[in-house]
Amino acid sequence: MVGVTELGYLGLSVSDLDAWKSFACGVGGMEYVDEGEGDRAYLRMDKWHHRITLHADGGDDLAYLGWRVAGPVEFDEIVEKLTVQNIEVEIASDEAARERRVLGLAKLKDPGGNPTEIFFGPQVDNYRPFHPGRPMFGRFVTGAEGIGHCILRQDDVAAAVRFYQLLGLRGSVEYHLALPNGEVAAPYFMHCNDRQHSVAFGLGPMDKRINHLMLEYSELDDLGLAHDSVREREIDVALQLGKHANDEALTFYCANPSGWLWEFGWGAKKAGPQQEHYLRDLFGHGNEAEGYGMDIPLG
Repeated sequence: MVGVTELGYLGLSVSDLDAWKSFACGVGGMEYVDEGEGDRAYLRMDKWHHRITLHADGGDDLAYLGWRVAGPVEFDEIVEKLTVQNIEVEIASDEAARERRVLGLAKLKDPGGNPTEIFFGPQVDNYRPFHPGRPMFGRFVTGAEGIGHCILRQDDVAAAVRFYQLLGLRGSVEYHLALPNGEVAAPYFMHCNDRQHSVAFGLGPMDKRINHLMLEYSELDDLGLAHDSVREREIDVALQLGKHANDEALTFYCANPSGWLWEFGWGAKKAGPQQEHYLRDLFGHGNEAEGYGMDIPLG
């Protein structure tokens, strides 16, 4: 069955490009690219032209997600599969595809209303080395695993599961977390490659489309540098350093300039062939700054 192969890129709506440059590059280590377009800038993590586009339109939220398929045949097949299921899909113009730096582009929305894109043929600038925004010991974990993972707003988890299954993702409930009110939180995690999960949902009501984006370093020391920088800059930390049970990544969650969370991590295990579930994380992830929708530590 045809399916997407990675979460390839994101578009973010932001208010302050300078603040994002300072955060993404000075803290995270991403490369900032300004091509003189005025209303946007780009963040690189590897040799792709970009992994994130920062749109300076003031929304301070997720603008869109881009899911990759292998090529034009797979692109046509997945568009047909979605259309048969009565999902409205718009084939974007050549101009719109060029704007995304891809060869083919389709636009739709997931059940939560999150703008979703399917693409093939990203622009990869092999001639142009990745230059991190601050010194790094290693690299970002991307390649076949894509940009990382995110938790999205979904009012109907079952509908979201069906939608992402149509895209070719697989997954399950991985946590049964007891809440103080006696209820149990059971978020859903889904993957499409070796990354343990690329998307998750089921956190309950969210003000923004996205709760957090996780970026993974290949070297533990780069996570340490990011953590030191966050502390030195007195950036809000929502969840302290800790280790997840599902992907076994050592991570922490901090606020970005648009008021939602970035999770910096290292050491995640790969996706497994069979379902498991957990009652808590291994250690850490204690709550610190409030107001970011992470009262419980999830993926």
